Amino acid sequence: MMTHILQATAEAGANIALTKYWGNADPQQRIPANDSISITLDRTRTVTTVAFRPDLPEDEILVDGKRLVGPAGERVSRHLGLFRERAGIAWRARVVSENNFPAGAGIAASASGFAALTLACAAALKLDLSPRELSCLARRGSGSAARSIFGGFVLLHTASRDEDAFAEPLYAPDWWEIWDLIAVVSRAEKAVPSGEGHGLAPTSPLHTARVARVAELNRQLLDALARRDFAALGEAAEQDALMMHAVMMTSRPSLLYWLPETVALMHWVQARRREGIPAYFTIDAGPNVHILTLPPYHEMLREELQTLPEVQEVIPCRPGTGARIIAESEK
Repeated sequence: MMTHILQATAEAGANIALTKYWGNADPQQRIPANDSISITLDRTRTVTTVAFRPDLPEDEILVDGKRLVGPAGERVSRHLGLFRERAGIAWRARVVSENNFPAGAGIAASASGFAALTLACAAALKLDLSPRELSCLARRGSGSAARSIFGGFVLLHTASRDEDAFAEPLYAPDWWEIWDLIAVVSRAEKAVPSGEGHGLAPTSPLHTARVARVAELNRQLLDALARRDFAALGEAAEQDALMMHAVMMTSRPSLLYWLPETVALMHWVQARRREGIPAYFTIDAGPNVHILTLPPYHEMLREELQTLPEVQEVIPCRPGTGARIIAESEK
């Protein structure tokens, strides 16, 4: 006898935050402490298939060929539960997710992963949800996933209520060809995941000051995006990355995601800029460095990066499309 299955496959891109989401106003619902602005990337993608079945005793979650258990698996099961509740079913699901880039290393795999999972769940269960609703639901899994629902340049709002903490697109991917050269210095999974780090943010004496400063940096970024002012954009992105890591380093316990190779690349970027090359760095919650630049310089910088002993791999990215359904079926 054939088992009834509700299934869909979705793809989503990781995003690089120009101003970061770090710390929560509401930890339970993952409402961020501040607004953030990001670029969804074209090359760092996650493909996720969700199959809801009545014959499964529990959720089965595989990421890059490995079964998720413990807190990571429970986090995905809770996310699946949001959709079961909306659809009015109790069926468990099999989730198979594949990343084409290192996961858990500070390249926003949770953003692309939960965005793809959100879209696949909604499609499999035939839920008619608006982009804003999808964004809010993705945020419940991973705050930055709210931004990966959309392509191009995206703004995520903080708010006092769940339904108001959503992301929205600012500009399509073709608005501005900014290159993000991701210099991978480590593929190792970080010891302290971002979810735990968000909870530590308020223990830093710098957290409140950074949240206040981000509001001004966001205004600068919105103006820079409207005018395509790369220097203004790069300066804001680099400053906020440094402020976020200062919060991490001064949290209790302290978080130090940087490696010696990270610091070497930061110096390298600043040296290139002193030579007149438009390049700025930003770093998420991990050791790997994103180097932002413009089209005339990306190939030269990529080639030079690949010669550096600190760099294991360079992933060249541009603004990419938002989350999309690849396939859906019912059988």
